[in-house]
Amino acid sequence: MTPTTRPGTSAETVAMPHGKLIDVHRPAPGAGPRGTAPPPVVLLWHGVGPDERDVMRPLAEAVAREGVLVLVPDWRSDEPDGGRAQLLASLEFARARAAGLGGDPERFVLAGWSAGGSAAVGVALRPDVVGGRRPAAVVSIASRYDLPNRTTGTVPLTDLTGLTGVPETSAVPVTLVHGTADTLIPAGRSRDLRDALAARERPVFLEEPATDHAGVIMTEYDPAAGRCRPSEDPGVLAAGRITARAIARAAGGA
Repeated sequence: MTPTTRPGTSAETVAMPHGKLIDVHRPAPGAGPRGTAPPPVVLLWHGVGPDERDVMRPLAEAVAREGVLVLVPDWRSDEPDGGRAQLLASLEFARARAAGLGGDPERFVLAGWSAGGSAAVGVALRPDVVGGRRPAAVVSIASRYDLPNRTTGTVPLTDLTGLTGVPETSAVPVTLVHGTADTLIPAGRSRDLRDALAARERPVFLEEPATDHAGVIMTEYDPAAGRCRPSEDPGVLAAGRITARAIARAAGGA
């Protein structure tokens, strides 16, 4: 594992055993309410664009400022398996290396944006796909839950039908964040999951910042580039900070 420092950012880039890269965003020493204690760890998955960990950098840095160690891996949705093996490999890597990277492996949160968000929810509802190891919490940003997700291949809203009778102590808290101006994936998709979880007395929280699909992660879509890029719009940055604080709260870092 050979780290390299990315100029102009707080991220250290590390090569994972399966060949993909992962950015490590460390909080400043003493950041967060726990002072010098190891910070909680968030594994943050990007969306459907292949190998777009850089798109998540503005949000990852904002979460790190809240006292959280944030890991952002590359993965490719255009793989024959839709990215499943790479997503699960990054999850295994993050769990195994959390302590060595300076984080608290007992406070491990799985998060994702768009396709990465439903993939994270899939793990919460179907921990059997990762050997039964549940994350402490899951945060899903601007996603939908009525289609097969990329980690389990199952539909989250359908998976919920199997939660009847599951003890409350085994439920993974789910935080949903969705922009009210999102036209790519309307906010109603997250409200549907919130309502379905609440109906089964699962712990669920929903934040709805006033922004769109890209703005919720502090970016804006660039049609010429065909991808999202960091935004300098004050409204977008304010909305993104809501997302960052929601992730930090889920991790116990703020």
